[in-house]
Amino acid sequence: MINRIFLNLPVADLQRSIDFFTALGFTYNPQFSDDSAACIVISDAISVMLGTHAKFREFTPKAVCDTSQAVEVLLSLSCESREQVDDLVARALVAGGSTYDKPEDFGFMYTHSFVDPDGHGWGLLHMASQPAQP
Repeated sequence: MINRIFLNLPVADLQRSIDFFTALGFTYNPQFSDDSAACIVISDAISVMLGTHAKFREFTPKAVCDTSQAVEVLLSLSCESREQVDDLVARALVAGGSTYDKPEDFGFMYTHSFVDPDGHGWGLLHMASQPAQP
């Protein structure tokens, strides 16, 4: 069984990205960090490895996506409450992120999102209950 996920994201300015994610309340883990990469702990099961573009290219022969022109991935995090969704978006905006949508309430699920300074899209959702079966 898989019990942890490490997301790897390229970043243009490593320190700016560390500052951004710690401003959201996530933890910087120096044990898995150096001058070219940083580990940000989202939860016990989720960590984000932020790598400089040069470091990221060591893991793939492909070019780093220009997130101002294209979407490479959408990351979604399940939050404990609607308030946590709103709080994380507000923190992201203060820390230099942006958003391109408004919160949506589907009754059973509340969503909103932010874009980090490197253009990676983060969806946030709170599931109050399971959707009705068709």
